[in-house]
Amino acid sequence: MNHPKQARYQILFSWLVPLSLAMTACGSGSNSGVPGTLNLSLSSSMALAPQDGTPAKIIATVSGNSGTVTFTVSGLPAGTVSNVAQQSGSASASIALSSSANTPAGTYSLKLTASDSNGFSVSRNLTLLVAVAGMVGVTVDQAQGVNGKLQQFMSTSFQPAEWDYQFFQNHPASEPAQLNMLGSQHIRLQGLSQAIPMKANSNPQQATDWDFTKLDAVVQPVLSAADHSPEFQIAFAPAFMNANGAFDIANHLNDFANYCANLVRYYNTGGFTWGGQLFKSATPNRITWWGIFNEYNINGLTPAQYLQMYNTVVPAMLAVDPTIKFSALELSDFDFQEGDPRNNLPSFVQPANAGGVSAPVNVVSTHFYSSCDQQDSDAKIFATIPGFVNDVKYFYQELKLRQDLATVPVWVTENNVNADFANSSGNSTCTPTKKFVPDLRGTSAFFAAWRPYVFSQLGRAGNQALYHWDYDSDAQFGEVDYSSGSKHLSYWVDYWLAQMYPQTPAPPDILSLTITETATVETLATKNSDGSVLLMAADRAVLSPSDNNGTGDARTVILDISALGNFTSASQLNIVATSDLTSGPQPGPIALAPKLTVTLPGYGVSFLLLKP
Repeated sequence: MNHPKQARYQILFSWLVPLSLAMTACGSGSNSGVPGTLNLSLSSSMALAPQDGTPAKIIATVSGNSGTVTFTVSGLPAGTVSNVAQQSGSASASIALSSSANTPAGTYSLKLTASDSNGFSVSRNLTLLVAVAGMVGVTVDQAQGVNGKLQQFMSTSFQPAEWDYQFFQNHPASEPAQLNMLGSQHIRLQGLSQAIPMKANSNPQQATDWDFTKLDAVVQPVLSAADHSPEFQIAFAPAFMNANGAFDIANHLNDFANYCANLVRYYNTGGFTWGGQLFKSATPNRITWWGIFNEYNINGLTPAQYLQMYNTVVPAMLAVDPTIKFSALELSDFDFQEGDPRNNLPSFVQPANAGGVSAPVNVVSTHFYSSCDQQDSDAKIFATIPGFVNDVKYFYQELKLRQDLATVPVWVTENNVNADFANSSGNSTCTPTKKFVPDLRGTSAFFAAWRPYVFSQLGRAGNQALYHWDYDSDAQFGEVDYSSGSKHLSYWVDYWLAQMYPQTPAPPDILSLTITETATVETLATKNSDGSVLLMAADRAVLSPSDNNGTGDARTVILDISALGNFTSASQLNIVATSDLTSGPQPGPIALAPKLTVTLPGYGVSFLLLKP
């Protein structure tokens, strides 16, 4: 986009709890209005019945009966059956409740009734908890990720412009320390508006034609932070090269190529002289990665024009520094025709001698947002993720049509819940008839379910980088608040994704995992190069179909790890609505068992790390 994009719950990790906890329920029986004498007690008020059919056993005992007692269970959901085992003449019974994958995971209210032969009866409420069940395998799933590897790094973004270039200046006590801690690789820089450094092309040249002040207020701290290797996206042409709000490629293609080459000179090769003044970066750290243009498909260029630009600009930049690398396309991939990669990839991957890309391509990039409407429901936003996955697969399908592009990776260089922002009138840019309202799902507990879901699904599809849009912003977009410098929940989600899935010394293997339900939870099992195993469970169950930034619904997941062998220790980490935003959620030790039970009472994510 060509405008700034800014504008209940305790988690329980436990082991499979025996259902023989003594809990006596009190109440009275009835006999056609005559006071009854029956009392019914249950061994537990909760029955945990996983979808794999493992029965939950409840002992029901009646006292005060004056005849033979029978037991019935009502309110059972579809796919769950009850089996009552009662000894002849006994006033107690063992009741086994068994669920299957046909029973949606969740919590159900049942009623257990005991009736005697004289017409007296008594009932007690019983909560049925249907858990998702999974079994982790020891084999690597070669069909997932990059030949079985979760080869996907986490990163973040900055958009230097007049509205946010002072971020590092305003928060010297916390930045770039918080940025360093985040662990991002190849942080993305997208200069915009007044941060585009070339202001004019005077004849004769004037030193005032260039001003790097606003751009470098962000670029220089980023060059000195994290991995010291950002990706600089040359998002737009300088204003004088535009016409009618779009790049005037017919008249300024060579001007743009020269502009891009001078940026390489400025940051990588000692600078350039213009109007008698040397323009040179203040830091010796170079910029290796360069992105060519931003979302050309919604910014006035056709696929053919983009190819013409890319094939002209990249050679001009390589002539200055032959070691640099390039991100191509940077598509806006959303639910409109221009955003469909099927309208952009076919021409790009044509043979070079038939009009396709001829300049080097190191990665191809695209952008994914789940919404551009704050009124979209939580369910609708979660439902967009399979479309992202299909598009990543389509990218790889098309790239394989050319031998020289067959191993080029896909990066998602922008990702967030909602892409909308306020226009000059304060209305929605995407729906101008509506007042813009920030979408808080970008930093709420919803995000703690949504982003891990995106990370898992895209990583399985072979995506190799996932960038947050953007670092220093508000409660819709930010990881750190631009004004206060305080961390949002999104910061901790992305921090722990980076920590939990390290890419060095080697990306983790994706282990085989069979799971009984994928509609409301996302599960992922990986194995690190040190032999440790990480299990992830993200609760994306929507409590009500109409929820918008709701709380989510409780889910329990039982993971069988018996096939993995022995471990010496284990820890658990939870990210939910109540997570501490200052210090962040922290892992704590847990006991090992063949089956691990994770309960999330709403939107959020849980990680179990098992160490050999």
